[in-house]
Amino acid sequence: MNDKQIECQGWLARLEERLFEASMPQVVQGMRHEANVDFRELVRDLNAPMAPAFEREVSRTLNRGAERDLIPAETLMPEMMVRFGLSPDDYGPEQATQFGELQTVCNRCPVVGRCWKAMRAGETRETCRGFCPNAQAFDSKSLQATG
Repeated sequence: MNDKQIECQGWLARLEERLFEASMPQVVQGMRHEANVDFRELVRDLNAPMAPAFEREVSRTLNRGAERDLIPAETLMPEMMVRFGLSPDDYGPEQATQFGELQTVCNRCPVVGRCWKAMRAGETRETCRGFCPNAQAFDSKSLQATG
């Protein structure tokens, strides 16, 4: 292979990558509308492998209010609670109202896409404190459980 062929391959690879990145909004929206059950399952599986560009676009979609694709209190909140050393079982029947309020806050989260990516990446409690609207309540409950 000569230098001209190598240079052409490099250029084509960069073009291919840019086209791939640029197509992600259409790919994600197409999946949401044409394969919605599969898309929901994919989004709800926090361990599913994804291309970084696809993952970024899913995150953006979730931030725009894709409520039918993901119910944060069902998928993300249990994972977030693990970061704080908690589980849903830590909230007994006498705390059902408090737990319901936490779920409501989670389902209305303005940064659900960021949370989704953080849970997929296994981010730490410290990182999650910076954006989770339930972080203070989880910290308080965690202190009660250990104290």
